Amino acid sequence: MRQGIATGNSFKAALAERKAQVGLWLSMSDSYLAEVSATAGFDWLLIDGEHAPNDIRTTLAALQAVAPYRAQPVVRAVRGEVSLIKQLLDIGVQNLLIPMVDTAEQAQQMVSATRYPPLGIRGVGSAVGRSSRWSSRGDYLQVSDQEICLLVQAESVTALDNLKEICAVDGIDGVFIGPADLAASMGHRGNPGHTEVQTAIENAMRTIIASGKAAGTLTSDPVLARRYLDLGCTFVATGVDILLFANAARKLAASFISSATDAPQTPGAAY
Repeated sequence: MRQGIATGNSFKAALAERKAQVGLWLSMSDSYLAEVSATAGFDWLLIDGEHAPNDIRTTLAALQAVAPYRAQPVVRAVRGEVSLIKQLLDIGVQNLLIPMVDTAEQAQQMVSATRYPPLGIRGVGSAVGRSSRWSSRGDYLQVSDQEICLLVQAESVTALDNLKEICAVDGIDGVFIGPADLAASMGHRGNPGHTEVQTAIENAMRTIIASGKAAGTLTSDPVLARRYLDLGCTFVATGVDILLFANAARKLAASFISSATDAPQTPGAAY
């Protein structure tokens, strides 16, 4: 077990070495369940701030809950906002996922938000933050730029059109394909499994991998997850905590109560 915030960044190193990292999506917004998930053996856990009711304090609680375990936390911000990114980094986020990045210019702004001057615009306040262990890490200002792992989401037709340029931005460690939003952008809302969408996803993954950056995605379909890993994706989330619970609870209820059909099982999820 590791104590507190790890120095260096083993998740970033694994992506750079193209070692497959299998993850779980945390949408339950509960630190207790986050810790339970951390004991399962996953390589990484996504703490979702975009489509789950997490804020800075609940995100902090989840980070603290999983800190003793090997699973590396990745935090998805609700949006690519410089001031929010500053807060997330100061509470100790090392692995950051930014949604809805459509252009290289947006990607470059996110890089700048995660770097201290003169390389970027991150505010210098780590002395009072968890990121530096409240100043006990005397080297934090010198090494933090290299320890941050910045992942951006390409999840629209526009983003795919600009994918090569996004991948070329120095400081972007990986690109995550968001199947649900991409499907909607392509005119197949609610159907990320559509052949056109899957073809676009696989072509995008090949582009990302060829650029030397890490490719990632989320799917609850084990066949698709293995397909993406075989293509060379290095960070793939294979399920969502809240759907695992919901489907198991519905199945249990249905096994005892014949009328327990208020909500259908959700076969999969994609973000």
